[in-house]
Amino acid sequence: MYNHILIPTDGSTLSLKAAKEGAELANALGAKVSALYVIPPYSPPYAGEGVFFNDAFSEKEYLTGMRKHADKILAKVEAIVAKHKLNCVPESIVYQTPWEGIIKGAAKLKCDLIVMASHGRGGISGVVIGSQTNRVLTHSKTPVLVCR
Repeated sequence: MYNHILIPTDGSTLSLKAAKEGAELANALGAKVSALYVIPPYSPPYAGEGVFFNDAFSEKEYLTGMRKHADKILAKVEAIVAKHKLNCVPESIVYQTPWEGIIKGAAKLKCDLIVMASHGRGGISGVVIGSQTNRVLTHSKTPVLVCR
């Protein structure tokens, strides 16, 4: 049925609940598991009308810090998956938007199912904040299992 499950995470309680569901499904199916954290690209801080750039930290420092942050979050997913005596391949990628990064990550890792959480934001907050899960659902060619 499914041989390789991708579990994208943002480190939230809800995404870790989805990781548990994904691990249980992978265990039942004998599937491989990969965990993914999408890092936003570096954007140098500026003031005014983009004229003054602040060199508070470099792109290299930003990426180093974000990769450490991603590793901590991915370690939580790895621990959840390990409870089912499965291995988890952690992956972090830099992408402009999380939903695009998730779709690209699934393709890169050759996953045949994405298991992810939905925060269930609707109304104006759904419009303003946007739903990454909804965007993955509407744009992904890979099947998506949504956990709430």
